[in-house]
Amino acid sequence: MKRFWFVFAVSSVLGGCSTAYLVNTPFDPGGRSLNSPFAELTPRISGRYIVFASDRRSSQDIYLYDTTTRNLIELPGLNAIDVIESSPSISESGRHLVFAGSREGRSSIYLYDRDTRQLRNLTENLRAQVRNPTISADGNTIAFESSATGQWDILLYNRAGQPINGQPPP
Repeated sequence: MKRFWFVFAVSSVLGGCSTAYLVNTPFDPGGRSLNSPFAELTPRISGRYIVFASDRRSSQDIYLYDTTTRNLIELPGLNAIDVIESSPSISESGRHLVFAGSREGRSSIYLYDRDTRQLRNLTENLRAQVRNPTISADGNTIAFESSATGQWDILLYNRAGQPINGQPPP
């Protein structure tokens, strides 16, 4: 009887799923398209954009792919040679990207504005390790993990790098 309910529950959940489809993107051995022979890490999709980390240029950088034009989008001023970028996330409009960066053993959460081409370290004054950022669809709220209290907690910041919802900075 338990088996019946398990199968029924799984069937009910999966029955509401839409049909999956495969997006065929070109393979480019030179690393100028979505698929390449290099490591593509933590892809995140929002709207028409896919943001991911990759080691295509001999360092781990952030890349942005437009699924409509089927091209990589340049991100001037984002990737630094002395920073290992990881765990990117993008707002629905594609304007704001957040990611974790590690420089000389210190981790930070960065915000990149595609319109102004400005990069901001949101956690410059936070004395803790940070990881796994994500940004809200409207681009106003950034959530990430912080070890400031000795355990991994979730913090919420605004785009200016200020804690929100009454959270005091650790």
